[in-house]
Amino acid sequence: MSKQKQKFSVSYAKDGVYKNGLRKFLEYRDLGIDDATHGQFRAHVVRVKDDHKGEGDHDMHTTGLHQHLCDFQMFYVLKGWVRFIYEGQEGELTFRAGDCVLQPAGIVHNEMSCSDDLEILEIYSPAVHETRVVADMPVKETA
Repeated sequence: MSKQKQKFSVSYAKDGVYKNGLRKFLEYRDLGIDDATHGQFRAHVVRVKDDHKGEGDHDMHTTGLHQHLCDFQMFYVLKGWVRFIYEGQEGELTFRAGDCVLQPAGIVHNEMSCSDDLEILEIYSPAVHETRVVADMPVKETA
């Protein structure tokens, strides 16, 4: 258990504000737990920006190979779908509303495409961490 006591925190949907963030085609609604957990965690709702909807080619909604240098990262799909590739996993994986994904710390991945109505809840730790661009997918080691 953390030595610092967490603060009570509420983020009401009616007061939610979406802001620009890591990806140019997405917007992020911070849920306020960064301060409440003294930087241990961040939670936000992520969705496609209105001006990037209807682009026709959902492959434009890609992040490129990257990894997050964090201790914990998970997301839950609230609405729509998203397609990823992951280090150590075969092929593309599509996640839809109701699916939950734990991305192990530092795993190399790429969002390949997503629906215009995509909304996800993402939680990670620590609240501030480095995202590193990766040139190539690591080769899967064989036993």
